Amino acid sequence: MTVSATITVEPLDGPATARSEPAFRLVYAEVFAEEPYEETSESVEATFRRFRSQVHKSTFRAAIARTADGDPVGIAYGYPLSSKTGWWERLITPVSDDFRREGGQRTFGLMEFAVRAPWRRLGVGRRLHETLLAEGNEERVLLNALPDAEAAQAAYRSWGYRKVGEAHPWEGAPLHDVMLRQLC
Repeated sequence: MTVSATITVEPLDGPATARSEPAFRLVYAEVFAEEPYEETSESVEATFRRFRSQVHKSTFRAAIARTADGDPVGIAYGYPLSSKTGWWERLITPVSDDFRREGGQRTFGLMEFAVRAPWRRLGVGRRLHETLLAEGNEERVLLNALPDAEAAQAAYRSWGYRKVGEAHPWEGAPLHDVMLRQLC
């Protein structure tokens, strides 16, 4: 594995992402096994049960980074939040009704984002992020990040994200920072 290899970043729709599930799983499982995430095989399986549902959303989009040999090195995916999203209800301190108003076009929910260790700090993450967001026309993008994920937090801040609250994104989840970036 050479880290200086040419990296391509490709946007994907839902069906193409579904066909690439093994590559998404490989990156996700490797990255999120690390501290501070320490995900288990059971939690990876739960993520990919959701993934299989998410890729069928008509507004789903993803990006994948690969070496010239086709090895996956990074992934990003999500979809615009609908008016029925539960994302805002999970905040510890509620935000105004206007701030949380969704209709399927205002806010892109970045569900998962990961870059394998050998390819970090080479601009791959930024390229993944830009490719994913270039495919849409949302006003803003929202994500959850563990406070202890210092490198991820630093990257998000450098890309213009700001913390808008804290939440337990799912039942039993540790406290995450809810971060938002205005796009327009």
